[in-house]
Amino acid sequence: MDAVVSPPPAAQFAMPTNVSRFTEVVKRERSRLGNFIRGQVRDAAEAEDILQDVLLDFYAATETIEKASGWLFRVAKNRIIDRSRKKKEEPFAPVDGEEGRSWLEESLPDPAAGPDAAYARSVLLASIQTALQTLPPEQRDVFVAHEIEGLSFAEMSAQWHVPQNTLLARKRYAVLALRERLQAEYGEYGDFII
Repeated sequence: MDAVVSPPPAAQFAMPTNVSRFTEVVKRERSRLGNFIRGQVRDAAEAEDILQDVLLDFYAATETIEKASGWLFRVAKNRIIDRSRKKKEEPFAPVDGEEGRSWLEESLPDPAAGPDAAYARSVLLASIQTALQTLPPEQRDVFVAHEIEGLSFAEMSAQWHVPQNTLLARKRYAVLALRERLQAEYGEYGDFII
């Protein structure tokens, strides 16, 4: 049986009585407003989302806004600030693979693929081990605990009494440092290792 979907409340998307003013302002300001937003937001899709949100708000409030240009830019700036705050509050994304294997395990050659793969794996592991010794202890401990010992960030946080986001940041810095060192050693192939 199909579910009945009710239309949105009419008042929320009611046609402004002064449609010509809305159309005129959008034609005049859309390009400038879009350029302003794109100048502040790197992701083009996110910039377009903000632009659409601002125009939708303007559509709903066209009749009550006297100085449309100033209002549009002020609302756009507030939306940009809101989005950046929201991004700062989001924790780092975990870096584990889909099957629960660490990305390091997924990146290294499978030793079951033959003697060449097993040798390449041992050489890469030795390089990683050497590179690990150059990391600050906090970053090295998080990297080893997560990638080699298989501890989750929640387990490390509970054991070490350190916030998960701090552990995630340490892991990220460790990965970036290891990647840089391995790129210096292996060139572009260092990207595939870490």
